[in-house]
Amino acid sequence: MIAIPSIPGFLTEPNGPIGKPVSRVDGRKKVTGDAHYAAEFSLPDLAHGYIVSSAIARGRITRIDTAAALALPGVIHVFTHENRPSLAWFDRKWKDDDAPKGAPFRPLYDAEIHHALQPVALVIAESFELARYAARLVHIEYEAAPHQTDLRANRADSFTPGKDKGGFQPPPKPRGDSEQAFLDSPVKVDAEFTQAAEYHNPMEMHATTVLHHDDGTLTVHDKTQGAQNCHTYICNVFGLAKSAVRVMSPFVGGAFGSGLRPQHQLFMAMLAATQLKRSVRVELSRPQMFSFGHRPETIQRVALGADRDGTLRALIHEAVQESSRNENYVEIVVNWSGQQYKCDNVRLDYTLTRLDVHTPLDQRAPGAATGVTALEIAMDELAGKLGMDPLELRLRNYTETDPNTGNPFSSKELRACFQQGAERFGWAKRSPAPRSMRDGRELIGWGMAAGVWDAMQGQAAAKAVLGVDGKLVVSSATADIGTGTYTVMTQIAADVLGLPIGEVTFCLGDSSLPTAPIEGGSWTVSTVGSAVKAVCDRVRSQLVTLAGKRDDSPLKGVAEEDILFADGHLIVRNDRARRLSITDVMRGSGTLSIEEEARALPYLLARARHTFATHSAVFVEVRVDEDLGTIRVSRVVSAIAAGRIINPKTARSQIQGAVVWGIGMGLEEEAFTDHRLGRVMNHDYAEYHVPVNADVPDIDVLFVEEHDDMVNALGAKGVGEIGIVGVPAAIANAIHHATGVRVRDFPITLDKVLAGLR
Repeated sequence: MIAIPSIPGFLTEPNGPIGKPVSRVDGRKKVTGDAHYAAEFSLPDLAHGYIVSSAIARGRITRIDTAAALALPGVIHVFTHENRPSLAWFDRKWKDDDAPKGAPFRPLYDAEIHHALQPVALVIAESFELARYAARLVHIEYEAAPHQTDLRANRADSFTPGKDKGGFQPPPKPRGDSEQAFLDSPVKVDAEFTQAAEYHNPMEMHATTVLHHDDGTLTVHDKTQGAQNCHTYICNVFGLAKSAVRVMSPFVGGAFGSGLRPQHQLFMAMLAATQLKRSVRVELSRPQMFSFGHRPETIQRVALGADRDGTLRALIHEAVQESSRNENYVEIVVNWSGQQYKCDNVRLDYTLTRLDVHTPLDQRAPGAATGVTALEIAMDELAGKLGMDPLELRLRNYTETDPNTGNPFSSKELRACFQQGAERFGWAKRSPAPRSMRDGRELIGWGMAAGVWDAMQGQAAAKAVLGVDGKLVVSSATADIGTGTYTVMTQIAADVLGLPIGEVTFCLGDSSLPTAPIEGGSWTVSTVGSAVKAVCDRVRSQLVTLAGKRDDSPLKGVAEEDILFADGHLIVRNDRARRLSITDVMRGSGTLSIEEEARALPYLLARARHTFATHSAVFVEVRVDEDLGTIRVSRVVSAIAAGRIINPKTARSQIQGAVVWGIGMGLEEEAFTDHRLGRVMNHDYAEYHVPVNADVPDIDVLFVEEHDDMVNALGAKGVGEIGIVGVPAAIANAIHHATGVRVRDFPITLDKVLAGLR
């Protein structure tokens, strides 16, 4: 056994804000329009930029004619590779915090075309409408070269990537002899799964507004998940002093990966603002949102071998994904299979295929949403061949240790997820035979799957300022992409100091604030929340010290561990009559404010010897029209084990949103590429289908109690990603149960089901 630091207890009343379903503290601003986004800031001299996109997928520009555009009154400038300034960035390998290995794409670098819709020019005008019209008048001639955008046609050209970016772990070495064990297994499943490319389509399109001030400094409003990441990028690319630039992103209209890297509109807006010495806004159109940022198309093979009692004897999981020619974007797709179930013979393999596409980008639960889907469908198929309940098969191969490493999980309440989720759903009433449940013309199917995601933590700092009026301001340069960061950080701070929620303000989305990493990977509560707790602990200690200095203090001589904080007071735990308000403590000591800053680090020793993960069990009911093949998800139960839940209301919202995304991944979202042109054809909301209200059923979320004193100082794990993992698989399994048709090509559309029914 190793000594692990326990969670320091919150010295507050049990009815403090932690664990309560507090409504969003930023909610009023959002519903009244007082929350401003990247494209909503302005100065009187604001110019507008519109990007011209490439018409070919590969080749080079032979001629650019901007005369017609520049002839329009009000058009200020047209930037191209021919007239852009010389920047150190074009000659060095400046990267951002989330860049994969390779040479990042640089807009307007030269005449080479790497992918369709590549930005090739930027028109600057006095109005957005004029810039957009002038962009149509920029005449560009190309010399096209042969391109390859079809993963299925080029999968044989794949290669094995190395350890290409932070967070990527290559598949573990094989254990046992999976090939022979598979051959020797009496019951086998060997299937191929395909997943179409999905594109980021948040409500707020990517935009950057650069405000150029009279003193030469710049305020940059960008749609980003990391203001400091963009700040570093800007200073490196444009050779600017850190003090000359401030990046702001207080509100983000959805991201979940699309804002991890600085996107090209940031570079374009900065280029124009620094060259023209004036304020500039560049906003992408909806079709231009398809010029970056997608979950890569993936082809997977899963082979399972088992004894007749369901014990897994062999597990083989292979995946090939697309990447661009200039960067090696990688995901953890197959590793989950080696971790999820107990099996002695396992081989995992992951390769990339270079295509003439822009580099893919993290999208909610990258890798897991894809890889776990294939594994969980294969498990369902195996259960069918065994004549075994799918839930029983998973329990039969359950493991309390991580087979990939041999380490125990810091906590794992997946059994409880299975039990409580199945009970809530009514799984015991399931008729096992496919096509055995119906309601009139509709075939009813019940399916389930397990989910897993990492419980990560990084380093972060936070600052706290407590005023003599009892009001607390806490800050850290994190982001809130709609997940509720403002609210949960406010709750943590209020809980530590026993303050009402209304007396606490949390500030984020500002590069000048204390250091925080990009918001992503479900690690913000763990990472930034731990820093918020740490800095408020310091403020608390100062208050206890001040309270004990006065000779007439009712708290004099009382140890800190014997004082609790509640209702804005310091209270002796065993004698509630002995108390002082925070304001009285500060006034009595002549202290106008207490200011502290603290940094929180992961428990490195614990993380070296344990696997940290969130787990889930999702149960889905579908209804399939037997004649038309239309599929309707009618009910979902999602059981989540994610440690301590800071705010059940915002956490439930996160899981519900993730389930909706899982419905889209399972049934709707698909980028159609015309490989003759090498470009996505359904690049708008009319043709790129996402779930709408009519597609979303009642989503029942339950949080399983899980205690973890090793994951971080809060005992909390993130919930942003885990909610989507397993949902597409559960839908596919439910469709098979309803119809007897097994579809392994995602999304599962009615034509694929009809083909099987007929």
